[in-house]
Amino acid sequence: MRWKGRRQSSNVEDRRGRSGSGGSFPGGFGRSGGRIRLPMGGGRRAGGGLSGIIVLVVLFFALRACGIDPLEMLAGGPGGSNQTTTTQGQGTSGASDEMKQFVSVVLAETEDTWNGIFESQGLDYKEPAMVLFTDSVRSACGFASAATGPFYCPGDQKVYLDLGFFDQLSRRFEASGDFAQAYVVAHEVGHHVQNVTGILPRFNQMRQRMSQAEANAMSIRVELQADCFAGIWAHYTAQKGLLEDGDIEEALNAANQIGDDTLQRRTQGYVVPESFNHGTSQQRRTWFARGLKSGRLADCDTFNEPI
Repeated sequence: MRWKGRRQSSNVEDRRGRSGSGGSFPGGFGRSGGRIRLPMGGGRRAGGGLSGIIVLVVLFFALRACGIDPLEMLAGGPGGSNQTTTTQGQGTSGASDEMKQFVSVVLAETEDTWNGIFESQGLDYKEPAMVLFTDSVRSACGFASAATGPFYCPGDQKVYLDLGFFDQLSRRFEASGDFAQAYVVAHEVGHHVQNVTGILPRFNQMRQRMSQAEANAMSIRVELQADCFAGIWAHYTAQKGLLEDGDIEEALNAANQIGDDTLQRRTQGYVVPESFNHGTSQQRRTWFARGLKSGRLADCDTFNEPI
């Protein structure tokens, strides 16, 4: 990816080198405490409760066009944080840290993409912040350790990332390359888009009444849509001429390597489909590629189409 010399986001909070005090979450990967994260470790078709969820996106834009803020109706809980600007922390490597610069550029590129999409509907995009941390961190969703992997917290509308994850992505999961790393960031930002358009609040509300199997099945659809949204970002990044040979293959390989089935084969030697909550490798590749090809939100409706 041709990223050097491009704008870096100001919405980056560097907490590296600080203690997260308070411990970590057991169990490794998946979903817990409201956090939406990449797994590090097809479910059965979900019921009809969210079958029309893509309509929420349309309704969101329609309400905003009428001067009504749907976020006030959908927030629920501690999710009303307006903190999208940075408070600069003292990172362990300082402002010259190349990896920090890279993720700051990627975040800026997602801002440009989603600002443009929202502006085309006459709306403002509330940009998420990104928190860089080491080992463990406190968020509005609770404490988390680096072992949980990158995650998005709807409660404070921030993406949390321990940069050491990228080394694991390359060495442990055999998904190397800067665009594989960019895909990780874009996926978590995809969850933010789901949050501000009402999809995540609706899912979090409904899963309280679901069995674990039902919640897993619906979680897959949520995760695949975030993959598709990451593909939309890649679509517009390609249009800017920022992609280099092999970049798309890096992202597709990353999507493949963190599929539930691939992860389970690697970590336990067998697959338990009913425990999937992010999607198979094939599903993750397919939905990223779909967003990449079209660049259209309407083509990311994982709730009304077979996955």
